[in-house]
Amino acid sequence: MITHPCLHPSLSKPSLSFLSSSSPPFLQHLSFLPTSPSVTKPVFVHSVKPLHVKCSSTNPTSQSHPDHAPPISTLKIAIIGFGNYGQFLAKTLVSQGHIVLAHSRSDYSHVAKKLGVSFFLNPHDLCEQHPEVILLCTSIISTEQVLKTLPLQRLKRSTLFVDVLSVKEFARNLLLDALPLDFDIICSHPMFGPQSAKQSWKDLFFVYEKVRIGNESSRVQRCEQFLEIFQSEGCKMVEMSCQEHDKLAAGSQFMTHTVGRVLDMLGLESTPINTKGYETLLDLVENTCRDSFDLYYGLFLYNKSALEMVERLDLAFDALRNELFGRLHHVVRKQFFENGEKVKSVHDSSYQNGAASAFSSNALRSQDVTIPYEFKGKILESVDDSSKLKVAIVGFGNFGQFLAKTLARQGHSVLAYSRTDYRDAAQKLGVSFFSDANDLCEEHPEVILLCTSILSTEKVLKSLPFQRLKRSTLFVDVLSVKEFPRNLFLQHLPPEFDILCTHPMFGPESGKNGWNELPFVFDKVRIGNDERRVARCNSFLDIFAREGCRMVEMTCAEHDWHAAGSQFITHTMGRVLEKLQLESTPINTKGYETLLNLVENTAGDSFDLYYGLFMYNVNAMEQLERMDFAFESLKKQLFGRLHGVLRKELFGDSEKLEVLQEKSVRKNGAALSSSPESVKIS
Repeated sequence: MITHPCLHPSLSKPSLSFLSSSSPPFLQHLSFLPTSPSVTKPVFVHSVKPLHVKCSSTNPTSQSHPDHAPPISTLKIAIIGFGNYGQFLAKTLVSQGHIVLAHSRSDYSHVAKKLGVSFFLNPHDLCEQHPEVILLCTSIISTEQVLKTLPLQRLKRSTLFVDVLSVKEFARNLLLDALPLDFDIICSHPMFGPQSAKQSWKDLFFVYEKVRIGNESSRVQRCEQFLEIFQSEGCKMVEMSCQEHDKLAAGSQFMTHTVGRVLDMLGLESTPINTKGYETLLDLVENTCRDSFDLYYGLFLYNKSALEMVERLDLAFDALRNELFGRLHHVVRKQFFENGEKVKSVHDSSYQNGAASAFSSNALRSQDVTIPYEFKGKILESVDDSSKLKVAIVGFGNFGQFLAKTLARQGHSVLAYSRTDYRDAAQKLGVSFFSDANDLCEEHPEVILLCTSILSTEKVLKSLPFQRLKRSTLFVDVLSVKEFPRNLFLQHLPPEFDILCTHPMFGPESGKNGWNELPFVFDKVRIGNDERRVARCNSFLDIFAREGCRMVEMTCAEHDWHAAGSQFITHTMGRVLEKLQLESTPINTKGYETLLNLVENTAGDSFDLYYGLFMYNVNAMEQLERMDFAFESLKKQLFGRLHGVLRKELFGDSEKLEVLQEKSVRKNGAALSSSPESVKIS
């Protein structure tokens, strides 16, 4: 059972800021903990000063292919960590003609042989080959341990070390701390992987900092030769400090992975009525869930800006919920207290409606997923006279005008009515505009097309003079929720009127380049048996079919079930991210571009539309609660792992001593004078 947040105040969530307070000395080495107290910041993400980054790119001399002409000067490169990413880089290195060696704890000798790579199980054997470059392709969490196990004494003193980790300050400090002073260091981040770069590396970001390069010309030249590997493949080369990288990456890469993992926990699935925005979310989930949790945890643990992003995402989600429930609370108050004599009847009807909604929701969950019905329209360049309709658009705002363009182009007679005077816009589109609803209805349109907002639909519908219309008029809505208008039509329209509930799942932005393959959902709620009325309904549907729309017939209840899991989730995530004020960075990943596009698309819609999706879809509340639960679960995963790290720091030695004492007791058969409890921290 889902409680009503506006009527049942919930306990405030514990702040995450306790992790940002001053920490004891033994925790100072954890890079996400600052050394001074921080002040709670507003929801806005970036207050970043202008970055001075050096960007360059070049057209690739050739694509990654075994027939590459070898570079002017080859490098001997040893890849440490020959998993998926190491193998991914090795393919290009070999194709460019470089000598590639590899070492990994797992035996990848068969894979290495296929790639033309010399594999070494023993790091001593590899280091004795004196590679010019050591390329660390280990996971974030294992890098320190792997680095400590390398026999550095067997390498040449001027060896160049390069890492490709997704966090840079941690890698930089680790390399400076672990490597002898005469070793060169480049910290790099190829912001792509096997999935995002499976076609090519062209125009993908490669971020780097020359942390320490010797003055000798040979060492400077070797550094440039290594960078040329990526530049020759068409990468956008971005030189910036490790600190600047991590600040930007916390707002882009970590946020992208966080959103992807939250959505993955929701178990999102493709529906018969996917919107473009929902498709991008599904793609984001697919791309991020392929990465291990260790990678995500490493992004959190070793980027000191990541914790702040978690807190801000938490605040943004709470702010959006408060906005929704604040509006809902106002509606409830108005409903209960505007007219004192209606309080009891409203309470009783609310109880009955709630029970009915619960029954409807449970019944719907037991149904199988609907197989979409494909409406076969006539794909013609123009409409023949017998199929032309007289369509009256009620509500001539952006969406009404958007539909009117296509209707007029197809040769239909289009009328329009709106409370706002759109006479000039209508004239440009070839539409007859009426400022009086009586005048419009006296023209006897065959179809009344309601393009009002969700919140105003009931009021507008009640204001229409039905008596001036023909008794067989077809009423059509285009709202983003369907059970609400269906019930509204059935309640207020005379029984002789036809009803068609539709949802064009696109708008002026997503449909600006045509409607081909965009979903159009419809439910023939009530269509008379008369042949002419059936033909009129089909003629209206043909308007969208002939534009190439994917016609999907399903019930209004089924639509709302799918839409709550797709459209409402898409808008919710877009609005949460909008509150974070995400900005484009010099190192955007493809996933982060997806989030920015999502924000741009959803922010263009009014809050009234979003509130309508929430208020008038019985399934929306459950989806909101599921999203909240998913985010809380992800935080528990992160902080649960973090708790293990802190516990090891605090109690590791004590627990080891307890184990030794217990073994000693069992071995000697007598208790020691000091019991295990005596070593516990009180």
